[in-house]
Amino acid sequence: MKLRNAIIVAACAAAGLSACKSEGDIVVEQGVGITALRSVCPAVGVADHTGDITVFSPADATTADAIDITALITNVRSTCDESGAEVYTNATFEVRALRSNTNGARTVELPYFGTVLRGGDAVIAKRVGTVTLNFADGQSRASAMGTAGAVVNRAEATLPSDIRDIITRNRRAGDEDAAIDPLTRPEVRAALARASFELLVGFQLTEDQLAYNATR
Repeated sequence: MKLRNAIIVAACAAAGLSACKSEGDIVVEQGVGITALRSVCPAVGVADHTGDITVFSPADATTADAIDITALITNVRSTCDESGAEVYTNATFEVRALRSNTNGARTVELPYFGTVLRGGDAVIAKRVGTVTLNFADGQSRASAMGTAGAVVNRAEATLPSDIRDIITRNRRAGDEDAAIDPLTRPEVRAALARASFELLVGFQLTEDQLAYNATR
């Protein structure tokens, strides 16, 4: 499955959107040249089709009247320490759940994952955890916090100097490549992909749960 739910820096650069501009990003300034270089911190987000989960009772049911628990991941936040040779990123998120039967207190454990992607599709690390939800008697809602982390080598997340030179070189009207967006060059795109990392979180779904999310 395609685990991707984060907008990479290069997309902002190609579009020239001023709203994308922040320290460390690659951004186009007024359509000419590049003003800064991207951050080595991985982008953080929720993997496609895994941000919510539906649990049925019985487990093989798929109708609305058989829904037991629904939950979603929200409020994803991250911190990044890029001061050393290893870049450490920590993500926190909230799981909000709803149950259909409110009789009695109940504890529900839901599995989730944190995965590190390189270049948008290469999984270089994955860790599975569990979030515990405690429903009080008579209450239909519960919430809990989850965490995920990533360690990325700074050198691997840094663009090579020759690629940075291609991107940042000032171009003037009349230059042979003046009208060519450097971000469309194959070697630049490949280097950006190799140096781009993401930390994605999501529920650890069964094949049936994933299919349900993808097709409803």
